[in-house]
Amino acid sequence: QTILCFPRSFEYSQKNAVLIPVAALGVGGILVYWLRSRHKIKTIEMGDGWWGSGERPLKGKEDEGIRPFKIETSDKEIEDLHRRLEQARYAQPLEGAAFDYGFNSNYLQKVVAYWRNQFDWRKQVEVLNKYPHFHTTIEGIDIHFIHVKPSYVPHGRAVQPLLMVHGWPGSFYEFYKIIPLLTEPARHGLNEGDVVFEVICPSIPGYGFSEAPHQKGFDTIATARIFHKLMNRLGFKEYYLQGGDWGSRITTNMAQMLPQSVKGLHLNIVFLGSRSLRKVLSVMIGAYVPWLVGFTREDARLMYPFIQKNIYSVLQESGYLHIQATKPDTAGCGLNDSPVGLAAYILEKFSTWTNKSFLHKNDGGLESKYTLDELLTNVMIYWVTASIVSSMRYYKENLSKDPGLSVDARVGVHVPTGIAAFPQEILHTPRVWAKEIFSNIVTYSYMPRGGHFAAFEEPRLLAEDIIRFVRKVEKL
Repeated sequence: QTILCFPRSFEYSQKNAVLIPVAALGVGGILVYWLRSRHKIKTIEMGDGWWGSGERPLKGKEDEGIRPFKIETSDKEIEDLHRRLEQARYAQPLEGAAFDYGFNSNYLQKVVAYWRNQFDWRKQVEVLNKYPHFHTTIEGIDIHFIHVKPSYVPHGRAVQPLLMVHGWPGSFYEFYKIIPLLTEPARHGLNEGDVVFEVICPSIPGYGFSEAPHQKGFDTIATARIFHKLMNRLGFKEYYLQGGDWGSRITTNMAQMLPQSVKGLHLNIVFLGSRSLRKVLSVMIGAYVPWLVGFTREDARLMYPFIQKNIYSVLQESGYLHIQATKPDTAGCGLNDSPVGLAAYILEKFSTWTNKSFLHKNDGGLESKYTLDELLTNVMIYWVTASIVSSMRYYKENLSKDPGLSVDARVGVHVPTGIAAFPQEILHTPRVWAKEIFSNIVTYSYMPRGGHFAAFEEPRLLAEDIIRFVRKVEKL
């Protein structure tokens, strides 16, 4: 029996000799994969899309050409505007209401009188055309953008591409005052020319001179993909991003989608989707011992009293959001038909989002920060392109689902990030909270003044912060 069992035991030992190394290799491979996957950066899948009319053509490649574009107007367009302004009806405001009930109609009549009798749209069209405009077709729709290069670059200095993205109810025009500070910083006394930019400002599809999507579902992730394609089409492999309002979310999605292409991300507002128990506890404790939960004195000043500044104030300012996130086409009908209604709807945001205290001023404090020419030029971009409804739909496309379940909510941002916290911004996000998403914050600046429309209101402050951020990133 011993002799008979010997071949079997020998055969069994041979199998073990093969199986044990194979098993060891398998376990080792799994361990290596697990260790590597722990350090692998999660990204948003870029994918593809089609937003043109009808079905995507089965044959034929999309025209990738860059076409020069020029804004134009006509006598007919101006005459139609004047006729509508002359026929406007106004409601009598409540005594002492200021902007507490919305745009004060007494002041609105003054704005409309200026618009009808003194505002020169032809002159403003010339102002808009001072920078080079272009169109290119991406995913079936025409994308509008301006591309401004520096007139002079110091010897040995690299020009940094910077994509700047606006929000609602703004436009590419918000960046007209900051562009020269970024493309020619030395001329404006900002630095010695060690950081110089060429600036690309696209219009979000459905805003201004970018064609509106013809299909449902166009959100910030789709926009991020289109803007990456735009930068690639312009020949850029790596670039910086800057955004506020929707521009903040779009550029954040761009950093989550292709981090290898994003040299740095600069934001002037940070949106956080999650509402964790940890945050609730930090809010409660932070009111008494802010340092214990990572809040600075400045954070505490900007956040408290918490209910007043983060709940009551937000509810007071977000009625438009609920309308646009549910039935944008209904509300948009009147705005698309009435320039006076459109101006009241848009300019009210430029009042209270610039400074919350402007609510108590009869003129909304509008002319303390901007000129009427500047404000009405932004309104005209929406009016002449009939884009208010498509711009409002952007809220429904992005906010109709639970933000905690969205793809980007599960992906962090690992590119170098700069955050400029303006004191009059709608919401304040402390650095300690921002770090939960943005793991590589290079600069976090408490700005001395300014609100939601930073580039439009405080271009120099914003330019200085962008330059400081990029200078640090370039030294990393």
